Amino acid sequence: MTDLLADANVALGVSGSIAAVKTVELVHELRRRGASVRAVTTEASRGIVHPWALEFATGSDVVTEITGAVEHVELCGTDGWADVLLLAPATANTVGKVAAAVDDTPVTTCATTALGAGVPVVVAPAMHEPMYDHPGVLEAIERVESWGVEFVEPRVEEGKAKIAGEEAIVTATARAARSGEDRPLAGRRVVVTAGATSEPVDPIRVLTNRASGRTGRAVARACHVLGADVTLLHDGGEVPYADVVSVGTAAEMTDAALEACADADALVSAAAVSDYTVEPAAEKIRSGEESLTLELRPTPKLVDAVREARPDLAIVGFKAETDGDDEAMAEEARELLGRVGLSFVVANDASVMGGETTRALFVRETDLAEYEGTKHGLGVRVATELSGELG
Repeated sequence: MTDLLADANVALGVSGSIAAVKTVELVHELRRRGASVRAVTTEASRGIVHPWALEFATGSDVVTEITGAVEHVELCGTDGWADVLLLAPATANTVGKVAAAVDDTPVTTCATTALGAGVPVVVAPAMHEPMYDHPGVLEAIERVESWGVEFVEPRVEEGKAKIAGEEAIVTATARAARSGEDRPLAGRRVVVTAGATSEPVDPIRVLTNRASGRTGRAVARACHVLGADVTLLHDGGEVPYADVVSVGTAAEMTDAALEACADADALVSAAAVSDYTVEPAAEKIRSGEESLTLELRPTPKLVDAVREARPDLAIVGFKAETDGDDEAMAEEARELLGRVGLSFVVANDASVMGGETTRALFVRETDLAEYEGTKHGLGVRVATELSGELG
């Protein structure tokens, strides 16, 4: 797997919500993550987004009616083209019809066909909040969910149940498109650390680093897509693909990791955890002094603490260096690998911190492999390598 939706065929069913204006960008993101996409529309949706726009975005003809070519069977039938049917946006009308097997639009006809053929279905509803709260709509959602359909919860705000963000929809679609041996982390619990930690100097200032957390979040997302239940430890907000534990300092992240790893199958330690901390001042340190000395003391090593608590846990380490020399990076990575007993180490130059692309070395005791590309792709590579380690 080179990306979340590599080689996946996604049939996109578009209903008549104003959120249909977002489908062109959604298609672009699905394709960026590796999918081929074909669109199916209702008559109501065509008053909001023209089929030509979806034809341009997907690069394929758009299904606007069911003809003698039985497009619903060709797309979503047994041995049909689609690996997954994504209904986005799905109106209250469409959800209700899917629940009742009412096939009076191309979208609902594809949905009935997919459900009968065992094609995975993902639904991203969008409607006004009172419609979303209607007992019949809630009952329809519950019924369709009981059939194994994945619902991507909307964002309820301003009196509307707004369609979920692209990240949530694409992630749910990628996970649904995979089954069996394509979900090698199914049933596994994976803990991922991401981003920087911050050590308070006073109530205002902190010691931290330039890590953005992109790599760790990409690893967590890819592990989720491969079937794992993921716990993400970072200093950011909620994400749609993991249970999040919010942490700030190195000590907080280490404590959270020890707790989360107690019943986990693996830890991916991608965070840039502070190596040093300081006793914080109770009040703001006043500016204007000619010099200021901070007494730094080392923080406990997170992977060492977890290894001591879980001797048999699969742990993936990350190692950042600044000299830009592959041989030196590999040597430092192998020292960490042997000292802690890691499954493998991902080593990179610190210059990639904060960027969207990266170059990394996958270091094992007698093996060295290079990766160069996006951090999304690196996350996929780490998750795939981890699944191999876990067998």
